[in-house]
Amino acid sequence: MGVAMGTGRRKTAVARVRIKAGSGSLTINGQSLNDYLRVERDRQMVEAPLKATETFGKVDVWVRVTGGGTTGQTGAIVLGIARALEAYNNQFHETLSAGRFLTRDSRMVERKKFGFKKARKSFQFSKR
Repeated sequence: MGVAMGTGRRKTAVARVRIKAGSGSLTINGQSLNDYLRVERDRQMVEAPLKATETFGKVDVWVRVTGGGTTGQTGAIVLGIARALEAYNNQFHETLSAGRFLTRDSRMVERKKFGFKKARKSFQFSKR
């Protein structure tokens, strides 16, 4: 089949994912999944689209992720893997979409407004 690619984004994180048939290795920024993602919930989220399509252990996944924090990067990796799996075999579309793996989480940080400390937090009000 060859190599399938997918891009995932979440908050300010961007993940570029390549999938090819192989032994089941999962590499993120040159490290193994367990070394790069320390939280068990994040590791399970990354493996979820592979397990839903029954390709876990059958494909090699290579990920390059930049920006954001661990949670944002995890969300970006999940979307990237799902898009790459769909490019790898388009029969996976129904399974991935039913598991909500193909949905881009569009929530972003609200911008800071002038006259405020943060986006909505104001300075302490003094009547006198």
